[in-house]
Amino acid sequence: MYLIIVFGNLLIILVIILCSHLHTSMYFFLSNLSFVDICFASTRVPKMLVNIQAQSKVITSAGCITQMYFFIHFVGLDSFLLTVMAYDRFVAICHPLYYTVIMNPQLCGLLVLVSWITIVSLFYCTSLGVYLSSAASHNSHSGAIASVRYTVVTPMLNPFIYSLRNKDIKRALKNSLGGKLEKGQLS
Repeated sequence: MYLIIVFGNLLIILVIILCSHLHTSMYFFLSNLSFVDICFASTRVPKMLVNIQAQSKVITSAGCITQMYFFIHFVGLDSFLLTVMAYDRFVAICHPLYYTVIMNPQLCGLLVLVSWITIVSLFYCTSLGVYLSSAASHNSHSGAIASVRYTVVTPMLNPFIYSLRNKDIKRALKNSLGGKLEKGQLS
């Protein structure tokens, strides 16, 4: 499943970079979302796979804190990027004549930057809540199932949900798989 997450999202990023007709704000945000999904899954899945292989549940305090920092960071970033993507679609639908003026490259870059900065600042509030919550009321089995579902399944399905249902991405994938990628004929 982890390989599907990484390769599926990398494929989406690669197609968006290589196909010039996908160089729009929507696909810019989608490529950022794919990158964040790879990072998000990479915060937990490799350690989880090592633990399964070694049949161990041990993690150092520093490892746990680092893992939680990046997990919370990428979960929040995922949420903000989805919000920015929703705003992009709102502008495209409700103000189609002003879309290119409103969603210019500077604003798109700024929205992504603000998403990253906001997550760093929100991390401190969220981490405080984690440290103040009681570990005694936590059921480890249900927590493990929820963690796998959220950490692995969601990033694995995002390329399919946001990209493969999209006719532009499908056409670009067909062109790239048809040999046009090697010839540089994507446009």
